[in-house]
Amino acid sequence: MFELQVLLVFMIIGALIAVKAKDLLSSVIAVGVVGLGLSLAFLILKAPDLAIAQLVVEILCVIILIRATIRKDLPFSTSGRWFFNTFITFLFMAVLLGFGYYCMRDLPQFGKPIMKVAQHFVNQGLRETGAANLVSSVVLDYRAYDTLGEATILFTAVLGVLAVMRKIGRKR
Repeated sequence: MFELQVLLVFMIIGALIAVKAKDLLSSVIAVGVVGLGLSLAFLILKAPDLAIAQLVVEILCVIILIRATIRKDLPFSTSGRWFFNTFITFLFMAVLLGFGYYCMRDLPQFGKPIMKVAQHFVNQGLRETGAANLVSSVVLDYRAYDTLGEATILFTAVLGVLAVMRKIGRKR
């Protein structure tokens, strides 16, 4: 669990940077780093479905926030700090790829489940649910609320992106 503690410290530092940053674009990027850290924490805790939902929502939220702040903060973000901005970008990519490699390395081999619940679903799923398809029985019977929550999150994120990106009805 040491890696999870390091990741949580990384997220706390990102949140503090988001609060203390002087320009809006840096704050938005720091908030995106915190959300990405949360997605990696879900991967470390063996919850890939939550990690995927968090990653999709975080990417869409960061796109919306950057779109909203880029016009107000553009001169500051393009002024003479190209070396610092490039260095921070590559540093962030290296940290992200390092954590991603660590998470992927820790996954079990294909066909070797590590959870006993999956074995119960395979052995008893069709008998308990009466469904013709085992995947559908798991998604709709055992994990119905989780599936509904993920679909609601994705639907809301798509609506938010469409609301920000539309051209009709926007004041000039």
